[in-house]
Amino acid sequence: MANYLYDVEYLKSILPHRFPMLLVDRILEMDPGKRAVGLKNITINEDYFNGHFPQKAVMPGVLLLEAMAQVGAVMLLALPEQKGKLTFFTAINNAKFRKVVVPGDTLISEVTVLRFRGRNGKVSCVGKVDGEVVVEAEMMFALIDPPVSDTDNTEEGGEE
Repeated sequence: MANYLYDVEYLKSILPHRFPMLLVDRILEMDPGKRAVGLKNITINEDYFNGHFPQKAVMPGVLLLEAMAQVGAVMLLALPEQKGKLTFFTAINNAKFRKVVVPGDTLISEVTVLRFRGRNGKVSCVGKVDGEVVVEAEMMFALIDPPVSDTDNTEEGGEE
C-alpha cells in the first residue's frame, strides 16, 4: 500500500492546474472540507528556476503560497457538492517567509479550514521543510462555478 492518499493523477482530476503551475505532487492526509497535508518535491527542473535566481535557485515566495493554496483547493474540491468548481484567492493575510526553499527540498503543506460558509472561507496554511516552518499564511477564498463555454451549447445534428 502506498504511503499517500492521492497521487498526481487524482490531483489532475480535481484541479485545473497543469505544468508548470501544478505545485502539488501528492496528498498525504485529507479530511475533505477540514484539513489536508500535501507534498511538493522541489527540483532544479522547475521552470521558474531559470530566472529566480540564475546564480542561486530559490523557489519564489508567491509559488510557496500557491502550493499551499492548491492543497487547500484539493481539500475543498474533494467535497461532492464542490466538485468541478474553481477556487480563487480573495485575500492573503499574515504571510511570513521564514527560510528559503531550494532544489532538493520537500515542501509539506498543512492546510486547515478556519471558516467555510456558502462559497467563501478562510484557511490556515503552514509550509515545512524537514519539519521546520518555512512559510505560513491565512488565506481567504471564493469557490465559483466554472464559466460555460460556447461549445457547451452546440446543436446536435448531421452534416449539411
